[in-house]
Amino acid sequence: MAASYLDRPWLFKLRKVVRYVELYGPGTTLVKVRAQVHAARTEGFDAAVWRNPACRTPDRPSRNVAIIGCGGFAYSAIAYHLRRTDRRFLRAALDTDAARARSLCVDYGGAYAATDPEELVRDEHIRLVYIASNHASHAEYAIRFLDAGKHVHIEKPQVISEDQLGRLVAAQERNPQPMVFLGFNRPRSRHFRRVRAALTGQRGSLSINWFIAGHEIPDGHWYFSEAEGGRILGNVCHWTDLTLELVGLERAFPCRVVPVSPPTARSDFCFGITFADGSEAGLTFSAKGHTFEGVREVLHAHRGDAIVSLRDFKETRIDIAERRRRYVSLFRDHGHRANILNSWFAAGSGDRSRAASIERNIATARLFLGVKAAIDSGVAQDVALG
Repeated sequence: MAASYLDRPWLFKLRKVVRYVELYGPGTTLVKVRAQVHAARTEGFDAAVWRNPACRTPDRPSRNVAIIGCGGFAYSAIAYHLRRTDRRFLRAALDTDAARARSLCVDYGGAYAATDPEELVRDEHIRLVYIASNHASHAEYAIRFLDAGKHVHIEKPQVISEDQLGRLVAAQERNPQPMVFLGFNRPRSRHFRRVRAALTGQRGSLSINWFIAGHEIPDGHWYFSEAEGGRILGNVCHWTDLTLELVGLERAFPCRVVPVSPPTARSDFCFGITFADGSEAGLTFSAKGHTFEGVREVLHAHRGDAIVSLRDFKETRIDIAERRRRYVSLFRDHGHRANILNSWFAAGSGDRSRAASIERNIATARLFLGVKAAIDSGVAQDVALG
């Protein structure tokens, strides 16, 4: 969903690059710039498959990853972090836009690019598929590749409806060997792990407050399409998932979602959640203008003697009684690298403890689907796992 800055004034672009170097470091900033160029390329291919003549080891065993959906996130996060681990990781890139598939394949040294997913389904060299296409297609691709015996990493949201959730869970159940990984990256951030550990060490219920300033997007953007789930499923699901991580699956359900925003809200949402253990959470998502530094997010939470705050995944403060600790990282850590590589290492080692369980899949999906239903209708929703 990254905005295009290629046509902006040069001074704006220079300031953007300088600020992003401060926030993310030179390597991540450079690949974000390259992703802008990647998105603007137009050279595609007419055949079902385009073979990369520069790839000298197309059948190398380590070259077992496919990427579906070759947009900015796939280019600047998924492919970027995998290549830093193994330069010869990429087997295939697939997109409905042949130019984007070819561009990612060329820049990351893949064996081939394709527009037909059946080419990847039949490819026995592919072991792990990263799915970063449009939201409505996530579950459909995942089901297809699970049935083909391949591990799948599904970027958020993994489903956009109860029907998709039921069919995805059924695919997990009938294919017990392939593993499913979810693209909720923030729980793997070092900052969030510290917050969760501090709160888990206390007794009682939780009080949680999130404020998120998101990207402003134009009215015609595909994120607003009802068929794609809108911004609740496209954006806000990150923070409903984080809230669920703090409360814990075993303590969360049944829960109740109470909307504050009017049913006409499309980008600005406010709602509350009360959980089974008495914990409560308030979440505000605001997208009223351009956020020059990207998504801004602040968490305040309290349980027992622990009071925590987390700002932009760069600064954490934890107060437990008289003890006070503050952590500041050099750059923002949203957990992207850790989450992407978790799937890579688990698929290679067969470590099933790293995968998402069926219960986890159901719980996080039911919660964000319940939030969407509450916001869309303006009526409180009760959410249960059964």
